[in-house]
Amino acid sequence: MKILIVDDEKHIAELISLYLRKEGFETKEVNSGRYALDIFTQYAPHLVLLDIMLPEVDGYQVCREIRRISSVPIIMLSAKGDTFDKVLGLELGADDYIVKPFEPKELIARVKAVLRRYEAKAIIAGPRAVVLPNLSIDADKLTVIYHGKQLELPPKEFELLHYLASHPGQPFTRDRLLTACWGYEFAGDTRTVDVHVKRLREKMRKDDVWQIKTVWGTGYKFEVNAQ
Repeated sequence: MKILIVDDEKHIAELISLYLRKEGFETKEVNSGRYALDIFTQYAPHLVLLDIMLPEVDGYQVCREIRRISSVPIIMLSAKGDTFDKVLGLELGADDYIVKPFEPKELIARVKAVLRRYEAKAIIAGPRAVVLPNLSIDADKLTVIYHGKQLELPPKEFELLHYLASHPGQPFTRDRLLTACWGYEFAGDTRTVDVHVKRLREKMRKDDVWQIKTVWGTGYKFEVNAQ
């Protein structure tokens, strides 16, 4: 996942980038608010770490501009720890606010938590209805019509099927499916995903043009074959 780091103190941006890359994230560092706005749409980050005290265009304005075009998660970074500054940042649309100086472990934990919360909303933000040959999923009515008959599914099986079918061809790790369908506070392990995929497969035919495929070493994807 890509993270855009916006901080005018270059050494801090580089240090944050180092910590995030160690955790497997891809990063891009930007040292001005104006340039951050220019590059945001090109880079298409999954999360923005945004310092408030920036030259020319401050972090509040950057946050405001990003929110006009995107709901991507934003974590604001600032040496200002006053309640007023925190509230202002959150009211402008930031998802979290971290006061400098901070521990690297805290930053990583906050980044992961915000991403999990964002992923947990993916079903709501995604298409409400998925229609495929012999399969219709309606997220508003919470119904699945399979080969002309309503298929009764437990809530988590429904959410998992809807999430995968909403992103055909896209592979997901088990961890990402957990956070998307079970929520970021789920205390279980990745075997939960395997169990639910197994139950879904048992209810589906093997000759359908779409299947839940195993991506070895990664997780699962919803594959639709051309007819």
